[in-house]
Amino acid sequence: MRNIISSQLEIGQVDIASIVIDVSSRDDIPLILLGLQHIYTSKLLKETVFKILQEVIPRKNKTGSDEIVAVASNRGRPGMEQWTILVLGTLRLALGADFDRLQELANEHRTLRMMLGHGIFDDKNYRLQTLRDNLKLFTPDIMDRINTEVICSGYQLLNLDVSASIKGRCDSFVLKTDVHFPTDINLLYDAMSALFRQCVHWRQDYHLPDWRQHKHNLAQFKQQYRRIQRLRHSTSKDEKKKLAQADLICKAHQIYIDLAQKYLNLITQSYELLIGKYQLPKVLLLDMQTFLQHGDRQVDQIRRRVIEGETIPHDEKVFSLFQPHTEWISKGKAGVPVELGIRVCIMEDYHGFILHHKVMQKETDDKVAIEMVKLTQAKFSEFNACSFDKGFHSKSNQSGLKEILDEVTLPKKGKLSIKDQPREYAEEFKQAKKKHSAVESAINARQVHGLSKCRDHGIEGFERYTALAILSRNIQKVGAIKRDMERQRLAEEKKQAA
Repeated sequence: MRNIISSQLEIGQVDIASIVIDVSSRDDIPLILLGLQHIYTSKLLKETVFKILQEVIPRKNKTGSDEIVAVASNRGRPGMEQWTILVLGTLRLALGADFDRLQELANEHRTLRMMLGHGIFDDKNYRLQTLRDNLKLFTPDIMDRINTEVICSGYQLLNLDVSASIKGRCDSFVLKTDVHFPTDINLLYDAMSALFRQCVHWRQDYHLPDWRQHKHNLAQFKQQYRRIQRLRHSTSKDEKKKLAQADLICKAHQIYIDLAQKYLNLITQSYELLIGKYQLPKVLLLDMQTFLQHGDRQVDQIRRRVIEGETIPHDEKVFSLFQPHTEWISKGKAGVPVELGIRVCIMEDYHGFILHHKVMQKETDDKVAIEMVKLTQAKFSEFNACSFDKGFHSKSNQSGLKEILDEVTLPKKGKLSIKDQPREYAEEFKQAKKKHSAVESAINARQVHGLSKCRDHGIEGFERYTALAILSRNIQKVGAIKRDMERQRLAEEKKQAA
């Protein structure tokens, strides 16, 4: 059973509209609270957002089928209120905080607890796992719809007409995944460590032979892994020394993969024993099967690369066993040879609101330019001008964008032809190109507030984390507008009193 927020005030509880938030503070928390307070106190916005929040409920498999259905929100034990999920979710991303810090704030921060609907006599505490489970209930679609309503409300605060002409700027950045730098030998060690843990887990309930010395075996495997890490190719001019060192490296890798293969065979036997003798459902051993495949692949790639001297094709490589969606991205930035994560494209308007975003899995900038504009126009029909950087350039984009936008600022790569010079040397083009760099400020602001590294797991967690960060940024932007308005009002009152 879930409510959006309790409609009945308790003794000691302050109405959210009456909460006094310190506008002189330079911290991020008051901005988020001001933005959330604006949502709660704006009647039309509140009704729309609360209607969307009704969809934030757990889902489960329908009895007797694989269909996923929503849990009834009017039955069962009381669950976390949807307003609480929105407040804590946006706060987490605004601060770039982990769940431990979020728990501390939710339990100890007085103003935040007032925003959550707790009075001075309410001693409710939030448990860590409760926060983890409930913040996962958000979906990118729900947050995207709330985001659109927040932007429209922000335009009203600025006395802007959302149906008037809207100009934007589009750019992408890499949102890093929480992974270590990948090599084939450390990925093999990751796979073996995970498999050892799972076998030891099942050994507690079922008789699995040959796992009594699991700690010693894993330590032995790690010792060989460390030995390989310390080996370096010879820089000597003596060919004999070079060959001797190369032979030593090959032998060390051969011992490593032989040891890995020995344990993989043992784990495979344990897997077959659990499936055959103990009749365990395969779904319970899905992780073991997955990591067995990872282990076999890494053994094969190490053998091909080191022993046979083969270059492994890029599309065969995996850069994380635990975050398999991670991509190896090299954008040619100074001092940043490679980034591990996924590209995220954002569309920002000239007032600092992020109108739309896209997680670019296995995509590059030039593949999403037209799609970004069309999806932005689906939300804001008067979006008619946009600037890009050279990374979005292609012949099809140059022609396709002109058909759907009144004003396109898309610089061409390489030397300009005589035909392109009048377009790019025009004063309007140069001014729009100068203004485009402001999108880097929006990207930096998001990276400072949570979008530097994704803390959630899996591609679904990645998309949810990104969408919540964008929503959090726009709520924070609304909070900044409300803060500036309140500061101006207080300054005028002080001036009149003087």
